[in-house]
Amino acid sequence: MKALETYQKIKESMKQTIAGKDEVLDLVISLFCGGHVLIEDVPGTGKTMIARALSAAIDGEFRRIQFTPDLLPSDVTGINYFDMKTSEFRFLKGPIFTNILLADEINRASPKTQSALLEAMEEKKVTVDGETYVLPDPFMVIATQNPSGYVGTYPLPEAQLDRFALKLSMGYPTEVEEMNIILQRKEANPLSAVEAVTSPEIIKAMSEEVKQVKVSGEICKYIVQLVSATRQSKSISLGASPRATLALMKLAQAYAYLDGRDYVIAEDIGALFTYVISHRIVLSQEARLNRKTAAEAVSEVFRSVEVPYRTGR
Repeated sequence: MKALETYQKIKESMKQTIAGKDEVLDLVISLFCGGHVLIEDVPGTGKTMIARALSAAIDGEFRRIQFTPDLLPSDVTGINYFDMKTSEFRFLKGPIFTNILLADEINRASPKTQSALLEAMEEKKVTVDGETYVLPDPFMVIATQNPSGYVGTYPLPEAQLDRFALKLSMGYPTEVEEMNIILQRKEANPLSAVEAVTSPEIIKAMSEEVKQVKVSGEICKYIVQLVSATRQSKSISLGASPRATLALMKLAQAYAYLDGRDYVIAEDIGALFTYVISHRIVLSQEARLNRKTAAEAVSEVFRSVEVPYRTGR
């Protein structure tokens, strides 16, 4: 119950700045299993604000990197410089050494710079000039990107997309929500209203508890069958990888844990499947010609796999 209360408090605190986006606020789930989140949407819909709000709610360190075509990998990871006073080389840490890293408009940087995040996202460490440095714990990347086709964007390669546990979209607010945004920001920055309701140390401890959530053999088989089905679908030319299988299992553990359970059920998988898989596949030529979306193809796959009758403990 304590886990559920902490989760709800984080979301309620974040709602001070993000109105009517409960689905998007569920990105918090990823924080408890070491996952990263990609948010794709048009500019100005609150992608940056949600990362700042999460950092404030957990009282964590926050850094923002504005990705641009001239950004270098060393601008992300840090550099070794020669200290004239000591006549020694010293490592100057880059902005990646933080709890919550906002990689803003990640698809505006060159592929070389984008790849600087790969080791950090996968192994929670960076290597510079042969030396390895461990990142803070918890560590989470929230990357934002503009839709493909916008001026000056470089599509993220499949290998990097696969590093993100979830892909979400903010969407435009309703008229009522947009009116609330105007009223909130007339006199003050709504971020000032976000209260710290927990700490990085508590998040770290809860993340360890997430790992103890039980995943039965039937549920494991169900996850594998679902991911395998993406590789056999006629609408998909490139199916999800084994990394997707692991991500789905870990996120399901976090989902169950934050729901107050110590075991995963099939409904947990169903709630997460589209968000975990849709950005990891490549549609077939036929599907693209029929204007089918990745989410629609993934939904078809989900419906094609039989749900196990007995799940949970």
